[in-house]
Amino acid sequence: MATQPLLAFDGLTIGFDAGPVVRDVSFDVAAGEIVAVVGESGSGKSVSARAALGLLPPSASVSGSIRLGGHELVGADRRRWQEIRGNRIAMVFQEPSTALNPVFTVGWQLTEALRAHRELSRAQAFAEAVELLDAVGIPEPARRAKQYPHQLSGGQQQRVVIAMALAGDPEVLIADEPTTALDVTVQAEILDLLRQLRDRRGTSIVLITHNMGVVADIADRVVVMRHGEVVEDGSARSLFARPSHAYTRELLAAVPRFGQEPVRTTAEDRAALELTGVVVDYRGFRAVDGVDLRVGRGEVQALVGESGSGKSTLGRVAAGLLRPSAGIATVLGTDPAALTARQRRRLRRRIGFVFQDPAGSLNPRWTVRDCIGEPMLVHRTATGPAAGRRVEELLDAVRLPAATAARHPHELSGGQRQRVGLARALALGPELLIADEPTSALDVSVQAAVLDLLKSLQAELGFACLFITHDLAVADNLAHRITVLHRGRVDEQGPTRQVLHNPEATYTRRLVAAVPKADLLR
Repeated sequence: MATQPLLAFDGLTIGFDAGPVVRDVSFDVAAGEIVAVVGESGSGKSVSARAALGLLPPSASVSGSIRLGGHELVGADRRRWQEIRGNRIAMVFQEPSTALNPVFTVGWQLTEALRAHRELSRAQAFAEAVELLDAVGIPEPARRAKQYPHQLSGGQQQRVVIAMALAGDPEVLIADEPTTALDVTVQAEILDLLRQLRDRRGTSIVLITHNMGVVADIADRVVVMRHGEVVEDGSARSLFARPSHAYTRELLAAVPRFGQEPVRTTAEDRAALELTGVVVDYRGFRAVDGVDLRVGRGEVQALVGESGSGKSTLGRVAAGLLRPSAGIATVLGTDPAALTARQRRRLRRRIGFVFQDPAGSLNPRWTVRDCIGEPMLVHRTATGPAAGRRVEELLDAVRLPAATAARHPHELSGGQRQRVGLARALALGPELLIADEPTSALDVSVQAAVLDLLKSLQAELGFACLFITHDLAVADNLAHRITVLHRGRVDEQGPTRQVLHNPEATYTRRLVAAVPKADLLR
């Protein structure tokens, strides 16, 4: 590592009209070093990184220093930023589907990125675009270059975004949560790619993440931020072995880990959900192929697998929202396909659904009281003061103050919104709860709080739960049993401890091996 830092933040302070959001932040990045910046949402991670690219809105006030190769960036004019962005510093954004233009091919977008930095003909730029796609591990790059973003998987889209960031051969790559929404195996591939960029090109990487397993897997050093300030800065080895700040210890303690005490169950013999030979076809594509699955009453069954494996499709079947093409789905003792519309409506009163994105599933114009009370209104189980009292009970159950009822979803944090989503799902006292990736986008400490809440409520209320996730550590800590899906079929299923700690199927072993462990000992 070079002694002179390549990128250095010194006393960086960033404010908006409401006040400062980053205060006196100082850390540096050496050439060829991977520095992870961790902390909860709102800690100032992304704002600090964007300041290094001049991407803050005009309303932001910036003081302090950001130096690249010894040259000051704070106060740089537009022409200077145009020289810096892409050529010396580039950014990989969290969500590739929004970073890529859906109406142009990926090859066209890469070609434009290359021509923006260098004087190349369109043919020359396209040839280099294909080489970049090959460099980031896209199979058949010449063919893929002619495809549109929606024709690529999530992992392939993220690789394209990384290829675009590399178009100007930058010295520093800032990766903002590049693996958050990816399956565990795809996440491992992206981390390997970032590691290769460091090793082969000497690229310095600033990795913004809330996944401590990712940090342990790839980072040389770790910067921990909280409330806009740096609370700890040190080597990854020392931070995991001997964290000095109480907040860092809280973060590490909140990480779900393999090997904890097995979850005890009081499941009954009766099934809350039973799928037998279920097949689901979409316009000639077989999304689910002959799945057998059983969730006992009072039991938590985790459903894991990569994107496209059929997890969410089975969740919709379990909720009675999708009719199988073949096979039988028995939900709470009945086959939804054999019911009348009125009977299906009554069945849905007994089923709760927690969505992955609470911001998208809660009406932004309604108060929390209205959002939670909606199921009671739709199914006519409570109105007026009775509904108000039930909302208060539910807010208390999910550990939210009663005053939350008068607020709107945008006034809540991500963890608070997810608690509201859980309260709404529990409003009618469901016998079966279906949770579709409810914690995947949450910070590690918020995720831990929501999972602990879900676990305690399930133990108290005794509902059955189908928990859909791609996080095996979460499944290990929450579920009594686990079903592993691969390309629409069951790869392996059984007690969680047995499947995850003594997997028999090759695919399950590959999933378990790909999980980044937040227990760095190297």
